[in-house]
Amino acid sequence: MTRTLHGRVLIIAGSDSSGGAGIQADIKAVTAMGAYAATAITALTAQNTTGVYGVFGIPPDFVAQQIDLVLSDVGADCIKIGMLHDVPTINAVADALTAGAAGIPVVLDPVMVAKGGASLLEDEAVSTLRQRLLSLAHLITPNAPEAAALLGRPVQTAEAQQTAAQALRELGPQAVLLKGGHIDGSVINDVLAQPDGLETFSAKRIDTAHTHGTGCTLASAIAAGLAQNMPLGAAIERAQAYVHAAIETAPGFGRGHGPLNHLATTG
Repeated sequence: MTRTLHGRVLIIAGSDSSGGAGIQADIKAVTAMGAYAATAITALTAQNTTGVYGVFGIPPDFVAQQIDLVLSDVGADCIKIGMLHDVPTINAVADALTAGAAGIPVVLDPVMVAKGGASLLEDEAVSTLRQRLLSLAHLITPNAPEAAALLGRPVQTAEAQQTAAQALRELGPQAVLLKGGHIDGSVINDVLAQPDGLETFSAKRIDTAHTHGTGCTLASAIAAGLAQNMPLGAAIERAQAYVHAAIETAPGFGRGHGPLNHLATTG
């Protein structure tokens, strides 16, 4: 049975050599949602399920060139941003989007730390990301530690999560989906902050180590929904159901935090 692609997503992110996160997970998720994925790679990582062992940044001018060439030819209905690595890369991406992506919704996943604990964003780059990219985003999708880094205060409880989501939205993005996977509880609550208030998307926590790439996958699946003209809430609900199914049916590869099943279906 042939499926027709609907919606174009330009993914700006780093590569994961193990295939579970980063550009590789992004492409798989966007494709699974029935959309078309194009990419601008910001960094190469040498990693597997046990950790990140090397990071090689792509020259910022080349990152910008990738973005410019995709937008001027293939085009994009949504842009998803993941790992940006350093200040020059953030500035190059911000400049390229300001110049060539007006009106295209941006989903920003502020990737800072890999599942195994390795840093994927230089410390001095956090303030630059906050200053240059948050105001360009239609949606940002931080987890609790990333929200804490952006706000400069801990986010460890459900109450702090709601307050932090509202505070992050005041920094410039149109909406904030603050994920709750790092907050204790049998249910994971993702809090969406928009100008008209808060909404919670809940899912039962799955006790498993196979969660490598969940953040990348969720953000890319949401971006695919926005590229397909889905309302934000509906795009989040579909993406969350997809990620939940992908975790439940994870293949069990690797000795550490294993990848998801990006071929999972929710129907």
